[in-house]
Amino acid sequence: MDSSLFSLNGKVALVTGASRGIGEATAKAFAKAGADIAIASRKLPDLEKVAEDIRGMGRKCLPVATHVGKMEEISNLVAAVVKEFGRIDILVNNAGTNPSMTPVIDADERLWDSIMNLNLKGLFFLSKEAAKIMREHGGGIIINVGSIDGIKPEWQNGIYSVSKAAVVMVTRVMAWELAQYNIRVNAIAPGNIHTRLRDSSFKYVEGQEQDYIKRTPMGRIGEPDDIVGAMIYLASDASRYVTGETIVVDGGFTIP
Repeated sequence: MDSSLFSLNGKVALVTGASRGIGEATAKAFAKAGADIAIASRKLPDLEKVAEDIRGMGRKCLPVATHVGKMEEISNLVAAVVKEFGRIDILVNNAGTNPSMTPVIDADERLWDSIMNLNLKGLFFLSKEAAKIMREHGGGIIINVGSIDGIKPEWQNGIYSVSKAAVVMVTRVMAWELAQYNIRVNAIAPGNIHTRLRDSSFKYVEGQEQDYIKRTPMGRIGEPDDIVGAMIYLASDASRYVTGETIVVDGGFTIP
């Protein structure tokens, strides 16, 4: 097999939620594969640490403080990336939130809005803006980070599960409509991965982490680096005939 299929040489990638976890691991993996990187999250100092590591690999990196749930900040982010690099070839919509595990019967509008604005609305409109740039340059790739909770709902995590189920459908809708512009859109649905978001839920529910380990055929909680192989595949020519799909990366958790 031609290993150059997995190369990202000469590409420009924008990764949101890139100050830690899956976003950080993805941004660094893309840089190692040859891409120049724009990274976004709410806090610039956290991004600067990641940017320093990427520059140390010999790649360019632009950190941009952005709240992806705010429309004006989405526009500013895209404009900053285009000003710096001239284009966007790859977008990874990784930014997400789940501030509270709350039963449906106790959920309020504020919780709904905070989750939906970032996990769904922000993802949709950032993809739209990036797709306009990609269309001008002959195509591109969008990768949405969903969750296995969007496939099999998690107990007392209903709003988050709904938001991630919507990500699966947004992926299919965009893949269908944007294929005419040579833009491929796919998603990754991580399982239980050691991130700040997931580990906080383990602390919230006593014994949950050990229970999930027992229910996972591979017998462990995943790490952010376990996601990057799928990311490289979807971002590269190795997946050039794949669009509208959601790849589950969960150690087999959803098999039973």
